[in-house]
Amino acid sequence: MRKSILLFSLSVVLAAGGVSSCKDVIEGPESSAGGTSDLDRKALLTQWADTLVIPAYKGFGSKLTALKGQTTAFTAAPTASGLQALRQSWREAYVEWQRAEAFEFGPAASVSLANRFNIYPTDAAGIRQNIASGSYNFELATAVPQQGFPALDFLLNGIAADDNAIVQSYVASANQRRYLSDVVNTMDQLLAGVQAQWNGPYRATFIGSTGTSAGSSLSLLVNAYARYYEQALRSGKIGIPAGVMTGAAAPNKMEAYYHRGALPLQLAQVAHATVQRLFSGRAGQPSLKSYVDALGAKDTRTGEPLSQLISAQFDVSARQLASLGPDLHTTFQTRPADAVLSYNEMQKAVRLLKVDMTSAMSVSITYIDNDGD
Repeated sequence: MRKSILLFSLSVVLAAGGVSSCKDVIEGPESSAGGTSDLDRKALLTQWADTLVIPAYKGFGSKLTALKGQTTAFTAAPTASGLQALRQSWREAYVEWQRAEAFEFGPAASVSLANRFNIYPTDAAGIRQNIASGSYNFELATAVPQQGFPALDFLLNGIAADDNAIVQSYVASANQRRYLSDVVNTMDQLLAGVQAQWNGPYRATFIGSTGTSAGSSLSLLVNAYARYYEQALRSGKIGIPAGVMTGAAAPNKMEAYYHRGALPLQLAQVAHATVQRLFSGRAGQPSLKSYVDALGAKDTRTGEPLSQLISAQFDVSARQLASLGPDLHTTFQTRPADAVLSYNEMQKAVRLLKVDMTSAMSVSITYIDNDGD
């Protein structure tokens, strides 16, 4: 969203009686009741780095290592049992990725990690062409939808008519085996680079940037957090395949399209639970919720703390999302209106995050969307 639109929206909210905060601008240390300081923000950033970001990448890294091992075994000798083991490892890594994808700032943003790992729908025709030619470059922008988890979905579940045909296609094609390996190896290399930065110099840089202006660590993480919930979760996993933007459901644009079954809903639910956990944090530890509470942000109409409104809306959104199961593909096909309801509940949380929470924090939204929130 453009800055001018955001500022106009904030002025309308505040004038009409939306959310109040104990202070409008956070410049430096503040010791008065209900205030915050650079020290408070440093504690929050330290908590995010040490208990959220770094552990999430570590957990995902172990699953990706297992996926790499299964890929090596399958490409060396493609069998039906090897395919099943590889699929299981892919599913586990895909689920774990949902716990790390929201951290698209700093090292991850510098390599477009989220795009390289999870842009869907995948370009199946492009993948087939790459395999046929044996020539491709995953660094090119045009190759983004030909790699990552969605590409693996196609390679393991959709490249042939059934399991036997899939196995035989790998037996027959060295290029196809190499492509599968290259997709996984590229993911492994990208993640290793991001982890090296977080385990090395970037952690101190992140924790030491305690301001609130654009480019500060608080601004980066808040923008990445809100953007992930709005664009990747609300729109990507639900809104686009439900046809919210077009009026026509498009199940072929859903996550894990070729696998289907219960996995797509599981991915969405783990992603949503991660968003909730990132907001609430651990009891007694610094979190976005505790930071909003320290700012004294309240709904001026009811006096209810903003953090409670956000938490309550997350709970409503989670329940509505669960009602779409067990098979999201069937839901998008036969009852897309229910998926639209889920999207609408998430949209209520988007407004709380993008307008009310950022206003209380004196953080500007720096990314662009097309919804006019």
